[in-house]
Amino acid sequence: MDDTESPGLGLDLPEVPQKQSASPYRVLARKYRPQKFSELIGQDAMVKTLANAIERGRIAHAFLLTGVRGVGKTSTARLVAKALNCVGPGGQGGPTIDPCGTCEQCRAIAEGRHIDVIEMDAASHTGVDDVREIIDAVRYASVSARYKIYIIDEVHMLSKNAFNALLKTLEEPPEHVKFLFATTEVDKVPLTVLSRCQRFDLRRIPAERLADHFAEVSRAEGVEVEEDALRMIARAAEGSARDGLSILDQAIAHGGGRVTADQVRDMLGLADRGRIRRLLDHVLSGDASATLADLDEAHDLGVDPASLLRGLMEELHLATRAKAGAAADALPAEQRESADRLAAQLSWGQVHRVWQMLLKGLSDVEVAPIPSEAAAMALLRLIHAADLPDPASVLARLSGEVAASPAASAGPATSAGATARLPDDFAGLVKLVDDSGKRILAQQLHDQVGVVRYAPPEVVLKPSRPLGHDWPRDLSAVLKAITGISWQVSLSELPGEPSLLDQERIAEERVRSEVLADPTVRAAFESFPEATLESFTKG
Repeated sequence: MDDTESPGLGLDLPEVPQKQSASPYRVLARKYRPQKFSELIGQDAMVKTLANAIERGRIAHAFLLTGVRGVGKTSTARLVAKALNCVGPGGQGGPTIDPCGTCEQCRAIAEGRHIDVIEMDAASHTGVDDVREIIDAVRYASVSARYKIYIIDEVHMLSKNAFNALLKTLEEPPEHVKFLFATTEVDKVPLTVLSRCQRFDLRRIPAERLADHFAEVSRAEGVEVEEDALRMIARAAEGSARDGLSILDQAIAHGGGRVTADQVRDMLGLADRGRIRRLLDHVLSGDASATLADLDEAHDLGVDPASLLRGLMEELHLATRAKAGAAADALPAEQRESADRLAAQLSWGQVHRVWQMLLKGLSDVEVAPIPSEAAAMALLRLIHAADLPDPASVLARLSGEVAASPAASAGPATSAGATARLPDDFAGLVKLVDDSGKRILAQQLHDQVGVVRYAPPEVVLKPSRPLGHDWPRDLSAVLKAITGISWQVSLSELPGEPSLLDQERIAEERVRSEVLADPTVRAAFESFPEATLESFTKG
């Protein structure tokens, strides 16, 4: 038998797998976990507070970190543990907001093997016995670190008895012990615990910051990702860096080294966005047959009717933000264009009416025995409601008047709910408010604002002094009560006309100058040097 042949029955032996020399793959969410406070995204206020506390030696004995998933609560807790226990490269350093990351303390904490930094998941250790172990252990000094630190994740999951057992130790812990709690549901943490902790609310990370962060990660990974794809991922992450990195990880695997917007759209199930926008266009244009055809097609494709209505509501919400002038840089280009188009197409009254009817339709779909039929009925109801007159027109007809155009002449104010003729100019509007009995508001309109744009029922004003966030809304409510028509009132920093008070002063000064320039008046003043011009009338 040849030495190269297999012994025994002459069958080939299975190939022995070779041990891989490469290290196992680490997902991006773990690989790019922040190792320094400077790497935390969107939490500048918290980092500044911690830096000041460490610099001044005012370090609390317990911290509570709260926020939505994936914003960095556990990462922050580990960074605080590093900051408090770092000894620097030379071994002589003290607490610092910029831990070195190279000393044994920092490396042990980063690798999760430090004997004095104990992490506990309260979701799986909820009982009083688990807390008693902590209470018994805090009496002993730390083994090698400056502080013994307990990190308890999802602390709201502890039982009531466990919280009660922890209270006394939490209020007066030994000087060598620090507690770091993390939770996504701070409302479930007892007030007795909250009052004993220094609380930090970690914010959702803005989509713009997430997109920039994902771009840096993509470059570090050597992967080309389209800008629109990054924006889609950032928006889908909903403020969570961890969720976004998980989506990016999946997109890289899906794209095979290059990630395009179309790939991400397909992966996230956003390919139906075009269908949703088309359906919304058909609804708003009153095309019932096209609407039903779109619904049938979506049903055949297995699209959930409730998800379809939520998609319509999201598109309408984006259009509303665009109409209000809110920035939308984080949106893909096609969504921005669609939102701008809808914003120009719809009035504020239509926006609010469509939103309310979609909201009602969504609740119907969620309880209906056949959701697809409920969705169809909701959209048909919306189509036919588009033909109904708005409340202002109904009131105008009931009162025997026709709602006036911006060029209508000014008239006296009527009782609340009746439609008044809209004044030609801003001065007429101020008089309307004054005649209604709102003297303080009329005085503010007269003295403290200048007109940027006056096109009833829209008015844009530039205040000369702060008027408060609710002032435009209050003025809009008053004008609606007076005229029976919804007004859009907004404040702007754009250049505007002088206030009515300033205009009167300018006119008065001009008349005064004309009077003083009159030869007869000038001669009178020369004859009587002590005379003054007390009052005058231009006529």
